Amino acid sequence: MNAVSPGVRQYWDLTKPRVVALIVFTALVGMFLAVPGLPTAEQVKAGVLGFIGIWLSASAAAAINQLLDARIDAQMARTSWRPLVVGAVTPRQVLVFAGVLTALSMTILVLWVNVLTAVLTFASLIGYAVIYTVYLKRATSQNIVIGGLAGATPPLLGWAAITGMQGPSDWAYASLLVLIIFIWTPPHFWALAIFRRADYAKADIPMLPVTHGVPHTRRQILFYSIALAVVSLMPTVVGMSGWFYLGSAAVLNAIFLWYAWRMLDPPDELFNMKMFNYSVVYLMALFAFLLVDHWLLPWV
Repeated sequence: MNAVSPGVRQYWDLTKPRVVALIVFTALVGMFLAVPGLPTAEQVKAGVLGFIGIWLSASAAAAINQLLDARIDAQMARTSWRPLVVGAVTPRQVLVFAGVLTALSMTILVLWVNVLTAVLTFASLIGYAVIYTVYLKRATSQNIVIGGLAGATPPLLGWAAITGMQGPSDWAYASLLVLIIFIWTPPHFWALAIFRRADYAKADIPMLPVTHGVPHTRRQILFYSIALAVVSLMPTVVGMSGWFYLGSAAVLNAIFLWYAWRMLDPPDELFNMKMFNYSVVYLMALFAFLLVDHWLLPWV
């Protein structure tokens, strides 16, 4: 019965709400950072509609991902509860749901935001839901590195929704935010992959801990964490942020680097998830501090 008439909860779970929340939060920060000072009424309108469009597209991508990964999800403890796996929805219902979300997203972005944002958002959807899910995830141990670009674009999408990317500075600043998330993604996801490596091996997914071993993955986490610490300070270097952000980012990075260093010889298996959970807090806090600093900058 549930497979015929799924409820709101089943459709909500198809959108991976926790993941999408992080995506749209970074997009929202990108919108605010694109505006010097407080936004105008017209910019608020574009921001609200852009936010809705990006959120719908990200939700559609998550649903498509679950549709294409149903076989894999069924073999992994972390994903075995998903609606399609347990039969709460049918593949056809997921496909229609994702199609409706995509159509709504593109309509909103094209008609009431701008075409560039629509194009970039659609490219991001294809990059994650198709290129990463169908090919990269199954083809290479660097899947999360290469495919991470699609998941790193939300700040660019948010920025484009407000400005339409009018000049080189817009592209440069927005791309720096994308770079931060791009470098953050491997240590974030590999910490989870180490903890769930048996699941990935069972599903025949070539995640780095499966193909190259846990010690190698831990060293890669440290390498990317060092790179992240450097890249995350670049907004201050290029004049995009001030001393408040610099100090806040330094503290966040010190904790991140401690986790990454401790990952080389963790006290127990659960430490991998502690690293993973902190990485989520890190990214949200980093972008929140960017926003606070942006509003403080004219006054300090």
